[in-house]
Amino acid sequence: PGVQGYMLSGGKVVLSASTRPDDLFQLIQRHKVTHLKVVPALLIRLINDPSIGRYDLSSLRVIQSGGQRMQPEVRLRTRELIPSAFVQENFGMSEGMLFFVRAEDPEDVRLETCGRPISPDDEVRLVDEEGREVAPGEVGELTCRGPYTLRGYYGVPEYNARQFTPDGFYRSGDLMRLDPSGNYVVEGRKKDLVNRGGEKISAEEIENLILSHPSVQNIACVPIPDPDLGERMCACVILKRNCVLTLKELVAFLMDKEIAKFKLPERLEVLSDFPVSPFGKVSKKVLVEMVTRKLEQEKAA
Repeated sequence: PGVQGYMLSGGKVVLSASTRPDDLFQLIQRHKVTHLKVVPALLIRLINDPSIGRYDLSSLRVIQSGGQRMQPEVRLRTRELIPSAFVQENFGMSEGMLFFVRAEDPEDVRLETCGRPISPDDEVRLVDEEGREVAPGEVGELTCRGPYTLRGYYGVPEYNARQFTPDGFYRSGDLMRLDPSGNYVVEGRKKDLVNRGGEKISAEEIENLILSHPSVQNIACVPIPDPDLGERMCACVILKRNCVLTLKELVAFLMDKEIAKFKLPERLEVLSDFPVSPFGKVSKKVLVEMVTRKLEQEKAA
């Protein structure tokens, strides 16, 4: 996988210093790019850019997305706009383990899952807080072992003792469940939780619901400090062109989804773009800092 795979196969790799939709579309059209690597935040930006219809993107065969879970709505919209391309969800980590959706998987499996390991020698266990393997369909932490997954970090035995099980499985911190198809579904990160008065709320669960709102282009839910409850949830959204959304409207929309009231966001921040990490993922750490500063300024005023 990745750049090395293309080069070893004799392919051409087109690099772009820009992530502006126009720049990327021009490169795809000019070089007849067949495979495109994205993170969900970038693909969402691309398919919502009005210039997409002005370019010939029919050379694309595979759009490979990783880094964060992609919603089915994004995959379906991409297929409408670029029907030649298979949107392939993948999940991987720098420590090794790689999951890919296969083109021959059933439609619902391609839309909902991040695939299954690429090597028959990969081993996956989903475990609970006590390290016990969870039942199929239940959410657990991904632990893994395999031929290309690291077996330890150099020179840090104490850290390795925490990150690896006694029989050598790497504790990833990612939450997953096993789909009946044999593929896996990402449910978030162990640390991507909002602790509201002792109630743990999965940010990804709420993000998935908010992303189905017709006005929302992208969403990131983050914890904000609260003197009474410890943390409350703030929904940071990027809206689609010419759309507006208030917190009251968002809460009403979520109430129709029949979620528990304690899971509802209690602040809404509308942004033009999200800060991203060097790997292209939305930086929730920076978002928390931004919203916290704004809260402090409001309090001082």
